[in-house]
Amino acid sequence: MALDTSDQLLTILAVLLGAMTTYVTNYWTERQRIRRELVTRWDGKKLDAYENYVDRVRAAVFLAVELYEHREGIRPCDEPEPQLRAQLIDAIRLQGRAFERIMLLAGDEVIEAAHDLNAASRAVDWQATGKTAGTLDDWRDRNREVFAAINTFHEAARTDLGVSGSVTGESHPNRDLLLPPARQSGDR
Repeated sequence: MALDTSDQLLTILAVLLGAMTTYVTNYWTERQRIRRELVTRWDGKKLDAYENYVDRVRAAVFLAVELYEHREGIRPCDEPEPQLRAQLIDAIRLQGRAFERIMLLAGDEVIEAAHDLNAASRAVDWQATGKTAGTLDDWRDRNREVFAAINTFHEAARTDLGVSGSVTGESHPNRDLLLPPARQSGDR
């Protein structure tokens, strides 16, 4: 009878151990699945935020270029200057809203790259509106800086999202601004 009781206790303990092992395994598996889903969900939101932010920066820069070229007589625009300024102000406002999403979702490196990009973008805006003085060469340098800052932001965002590869370096040579050839003195 003692043997039967010990066999029964061993069987009960084995069943309990098996049940506990199954429970713990299922718990950890489910927890990992939920964690992966959260990471995937946040990565999707980050990607959307990063894409929107760069799009807003570029929109503001392109409007600044249009305003600057109009003000300097390089390429007059059909729209009056006050309207161009209003469009630029609205673009800057939307860029600021997109930046706030970066502040909420991004890692430290991406946030710092976004701060640097904002500073470079504002320098372009300020010269376009006449808040800061500068030559055409200064203007071009500021535009080069903003597009270099965009590339730096891209690198930080790619790293944050776990994307392999690079948008700069030996495989990707530096590219300059796409500029029309300089005008000759008799050209108009």
